[in-house]
Amino acid sequence: MSLAAMGRARIVRLLRAVPIRWRILSIAALNSAVVIVLAALIWNGAKVLGSAWDDVRQVRESDKILALLESETSRLQNLIHRYINQPSPDLFAEILLLREAVLGTLTTRASTDPMLSGSVEELERVTVRFLDGFGELRSLQTKISKTYEEGVLGPARDMAGLYSVIEGATGHRDAQIWPPLGKSREAFTAMLVAANSYYLSLAPASADDARRSTETIEKTIPVMSELADNDLQRLALQKLATRTAALREGFSKLSDELTNRTELLRNTIDASQAETIGAIDGLSVKMRQREQKAQMTFDRTLADISRRVLSIAVIFLGIILSAGVLIALSIRLPLQQIMSAMRAIASGNYDREVLGTEARDEVGAMARAVEVFRENAIAKRKTEDELRTSKEKAESALLELNAAQRNLIDAERLAALGGLVAGVAHEVNNPIGISLTVASSLARRADIFDKELKTSSGLRRSQLEEFVRASRDASQQLVANLQRAGELIQSFKQVAVDRSHAERRQFILNEATDQIIASLKPVLKRAPIELAVDVPEGLLIDGYPGSYGQILTNLFLNAANHAFADGRAGTISITARSRGGDDIEIIFADNGAGMSPEVQRQAFDPFFTTRRNEGGTGLGLHIVYNLVTQQLGGRMMLESRVGQGTTFRIIMPRIAQGSKELGGSDTEGDGTTQWPNRTMSST
Repeated sequence: MSLAAMGRARIVRLLRAVPIRWRILSIAALNSAVVIVLAALIWNGAKVLGSAWDDVRQVRESDKILALLESETSRLQNLIHRYINQPSPDLFAEILLLREAVLGTLTTRASTDPMLSGSVEELERVTVRFLDGFGELRSLQTKISKTYEEGVLGPARDMAGLYSVIEGATGHRDAQIWPPLGKSREAFTAMLVAANSYYLSLAPASADDARRSTETIEKTIPVMSELADNDLQRLALQKLATRTAALREGFSKLSDELTNRTELLRNTIDASQAETIGAIDGLSVKMRQREQKAQMTFDRTLADISRRVLSIAVIFLGIILSAGVLIALSIRLPLQQIMSAMRAIASGNYDREVLGTEARDEVGAMARAVEVFRENAIAKRKTEDELRTSKEKAESALLELNAAQRNLIDAERLAALGGLVAGVAHEVNNPIGISLTVASSLARRADIFDKELKTSSGLRRSQLEEFVRASRDASQQLVANLQRAGELIQSFKQVAVDRSHAERRQFILNEATDQIIASLKPVLKRAPIELAVDVPEGLLIDGYPGSYGQILTNLFLNAANHAFADGRAGTISITARSRGGDDIEIIFADNGAGMSPEVQRQAFDPFFTTRRNEGGTGLGLHIVYNLVTQQLGGRMMLESRVGQGTTFRIIMPRIAQGSKELGGSDTEGDGTTQWPNRTMSST
């Protein structure tokens, strides 16, 4: 063993003398010391960082106020320009509200901000000048509107009326005054369009067009006066000249006022707003400088704290790692021994001894517990061997029980078929017995007739006629009874073939039902039960007629034994109808004793019967349910009330979707019978 390994083993032995909880607490104590030292450093630097951060935060708050002022003044300028172009009460109200908002920002937020408090007066002076300029501009806008209304639109309306008077006083289109009148009227229309355009857009070209059109009107008035042919035209032309001069003066006044408005807007509103923005930008520059200074202090303090924290963390980390490695060795090595012992136990090697059981620490207690576990595992292995033997015996018994269960189901199905054989044999015995009696009688009559024929006395006509008549009656009786027996045998033959061979074929539902009913008539004769069948013709089924016959037979026998027990009279009805294009619904109902809710819940369970003392097996309805749901791929529902009869509703597809043999869908690979779930059972 090397010196390092020997030293490590000696240290581990020393540490194992200390409980593990104290070893772990020592690591926690070292970590706590690191946390305390680091917390002191961080708290000291946090005060410096907090002061620098307060400066940064205050600068950013001041920036928000300046940005708000800049945004509000710019928006106010835009609103004033919109109001000048399109005056409206809504715009004016919005301007007043925004004006109050700007003043409120200056008086409430900016005046209380420590960064802006020294510059608020300058901002207020510039802003008040900007807002007062709007009052002057609005007063001038009122004068412009009045001048436009009285000096331009008023004379224009009068001139339009005078043009109408002149046109009305002109008798016909061929008058000499008509050409200059048309030219003057066109110049008047052009002047109105240009004046409106100039008023709305202040376009210099529109003002020049309006002046030229006015000059054209003034030049055409003397020409029209010379060509006037009545006093009404001359009077209207004099007034037209007067109103044209008034229009020219009004338009000139409007041009001067619009020019003044433009100058006021440029020199007062826009210049004041630009001055306000300049003051805000100057304050923003100062804020940026102060923010940069605070940010530098913040970064420098943060870097200093990081260096100190990193140095202390490295020193303590080395101490903690060294102590941690030693403590980990004192825990890991004994645990490795325990893990090796546990792996051996898990692999089935119970002979390996657990090391470290003599140690007094927690790991030693674990080693002792593993040793107990090893001893228990040895005892458990012996117990498992015994349980495995018992399990094999139980599984063998279960397989035998499942085989007996399937044999009972097959026996029940064969017993139903055997009952049909006995009934049909009894039914066929009557016509065959009658036929045998008639044949025997006919043979005796033939012998007598032969003897009479051979006598020497001869044969009378009456004797011949009597023999012919008796022979005819006997032959008719033979034919009728043998036909009846043949029909019974053919019906039973088809039913027996269907029952004994679960082959799939197409069959007509009403024909199969009639054949099954014919095989059940012996039971009907022994009990006072009336049978009502309503199955429409032409219902073609692609399925298993043997399974269908087994279903009706079991339901009928179940009703005869339970619903109409002790010779009770009643009625059984079998009805069928189409259900959509893919399904057939068959209803088997009786008006017998009915079932209680407890019986209904177990009616389809295997081996459940209410007449076990009388030889019942409890498999009849279970076989029916399996045939419907498994082989035919349908659903079966039960409705019953005590004393009110029982109804079985069977819904099956026209094309059967189940497996060919019932047993194939009822058993799993291990031979265990899997009973199907009910689709519905109601009370």
